[in-house]
Amino acid sequence: MRRYAAILIILLTLPVLLLAAIPARAQPPRDDTRRRIRVPILMYHYISVPPMDADQYRLDLSVSPALFAEHLRWLRENGYTTISLDEVYRALTEGAPLPDRAVVLTFDDGYEDAYTHAFPLLHAYGLTGTFFVVTEWIDSRTPGYLTWDQAREMAAGGMAIQSHTRSHPDLTDTCDYNCLVYQLLGSAETIEAEIGVRPRFFCYPGGRYNAEVLRVVEQAGFSAAVTTQAGTFQINDRLLELPRARIRGTTTTDDLAWMIQVWRE
Repeated sequence: MRRYAAILIILLTLPVLLLAAIPARAQPPRDDTRRRIRVPILMYHYISVPPMDADQYRLDLSVSPALFAEHLRWLRENGYTTISLDEVYRALTEGAPLPDRAVVLTFDDGYEDAYTHAFPLLHAYGLTGTFFVVTEWIDSRTPGYLTWDQAREMAAGGMAIQSHTRSHPDLTDTCDYNCLVYQLLGSAETIEAEIGVRPRFFCYPGGRYNAEVLRVVEQAGFSAAVTTQAGTFQINDRLLELPRARIRGTTTTDDLAWMIQVWRE
């Protein structure tokens, strides 16, 4: 019985031990300057035409390839440059310069249309994107989601593959500490093993997080994280709570222009 009890204790504490064993990751130098920069981070989901039986959520989250192409054309014609979250991070922590018209394109969940529609259109317009993937959906080859071969091709083509947890749970409702370590650290290690690059940025499932989630995100080695909070200003003392601008299936180029050029918060 003692042996079984010892084994059980080891199994229960293994996630904590793994997290404690992570070597400290070198971060770029930071100073005490408080920085607030205006960089719109656009939040897309599906880049595809929804099926006939789509519910209201699928309809809301679906941007057709034709409309997405209009968005990209507008960005290019109006002198916008897509940048990475690494560049946003360096601007906030080091004061690194950014292009005058900088924008970040992010895509949540890792749907297959990220590869079939978003990736070729981004390539055609000379733009880049950041794709937050759920690793277990890729591992299990869940229909409608990316494969690792597709994700690797996208990464080789200049796209960033970042973490959206292992299985997309509500981290504030269903996860204790060990679960958080499993979801965050596990997804990061899987992406690093498959893509060859350690993800530095995280996306909260459903946009839900609390103080404990923030603590484990930082412990797991993520440099910053994006939310579903609306806004275009990024602040360097809230690196784990970067706001974004939600793009809907009804977002026209005029709406996009308002978000980027007029909307301030």
